[in-house]
Amino acid sequence: MKACGVSLLIGWIFLVVLPFPVAAQNIDVKPITFAPGTSSATVKGAIRGDQTVDYKLRAKAGQTMEVALQTSNVSNYFNVLPPGSEAALANSSVSGNDWTGALPVDGEYTLRVYLMRSAARRNETANYTLAVGITGSMDAKVAGTPYHATGMVPCSIGPDPKASVQCSFGVIRSAPGHAEVHLASPGFDVTLHKDDLRILKFADGAVTSPDPEAKVTSEKQGDSWSIGVDDFYFYVIPEAVISGG
Repeated sequence: MKACGVSLLIGWIFLVVLPFPVAAQNIDVKPITFAPGTSSATVKGAIRGDQTVDYKLRAKAGQTMEVALQTSNVSNYFNVLPPGSEAALANSSVSGNDWTGALPVDGEYTLRVYLMRSAARRNETANYTLAVGITGSMDAKVAGTPYHATGMVPCSIGPDPKASVQCSFGVIRSAPGHAEVHLASPGFDVTLHKDDLRILKFADGAVTSPDPEAKVTSEKQGDSWSIGVDDFYFYVIPEAVISGG
């Protein structure tokens, strides 16, 4: 009987010291995108109990991120998670609901909005506004060039079928949505034939040429620009060339 009683007591103690299981997080994943020509965005949302929202956005190493949270609940906070990691760069329950920091690597960052566990257990709610901005260098240069990226885009000259060949390009990016694209003629390389390049400037949703006599027409179709110069040179420029990513 004593042995049985001791066994029961040990079992009871074992059950008491085991931690209670934690319910799986209810995470809603949403992207954050910046409007053309801007480097910040503001989103509004609401959470209740153990609900969590992960806002995703891409950024580059060396850029600076600014995050600000306004909320109706003092137990509502955010974490900033780097690409592929749950180790927070920032925890606003410690640092406050305004944070600015340099980003260590390229990739997709997560802004995780949540309620503290005590508030979540009480099934409290929070209505919030989250503002995020990215500033700083867009990306590194291609070695030996002034360009942030080089490659090929569809093009054509004169009566040739539109976008029937490929043209070499180099892009110099500045603010989000602002870039200067240098284009070589078909069969030439933008990094080698620097004296015979056509230049297009992208800014605030418009395409222009530094040549005041050039006639530039442009139309945004989906994720690409269709551009004509002097009704003779034609290019298709993907938006990714302008904005990166």
